Amino acid sequence: MTLPWLISAALAALYGIAFAADTGHSWLRTAIKTGSVAGLAGIAAGAGAPPVIIAGLALGALGDLLLSRPGERAFLAGMAAFAAGHIAYALAFGPGLAPLWLLAGLVLLAASTEIWLAPHTGPLRWPVRAYVLVICLMAALAAARPEPLLRVGAALFVTSDLLLALALFVTQEPARRRLLSWLLWPAYWGGQALILLAFLPFP
Repeated sequence: MTLPWLISAALAALYGIAFAADTGHSWLRTAIKTGSVAGLAGIAAGAGAPPVIIAGLALGALGDLLLSRPGERAFLAGMAAFAAGHIAYALAFGPGLAPLWLLAGLVLLAASTEIWLAPHTGPLRWPVRAYVLVICLMAALAAARPEPLLRVGAALFVTSDLLLALALFVTQEPARRRLLSWLLWPAYWGGQALILLAFLPFP
């Protein structure tokens, strides 16, 4: 399974270097971005990962495909794909109770988006609100698991979504948007990879 990992990581690195801060919509950019996470889904399938983990990664790849295309309809469809992916991860993580301090932090984070995020989202306010709740649920269930890779991966995923929200809705300066886009990509791909690694069997 080494070669598939190398290919997926190489695509992720190429996207991060060449396209992460690019606001264009070329099909080459779309193919590299989508392929880096689709590769993880393929690795998961080949390694016998739980079906819901495979589904979460596949939905992430679909979300990447849709979000890389122009237009509000593509954006909403991409957001829906990512929300479904978070739900798939939540199902994979199973029920559990995270430390109360962490749950309180997630509740405060979700509530804080009403101040710094929701006022900037216009007609997308309710879809964004729903997405915030879904990703916080995923993070809470991940925090209840004992695997360090899983908890770190989920935290990176949440971080990438926060940076994406700032880049899309809050920050107006192009240079800052590019910086946020460049920073969120390794957190996003790395988070997905760590979540997968937490579910792979090791000898």
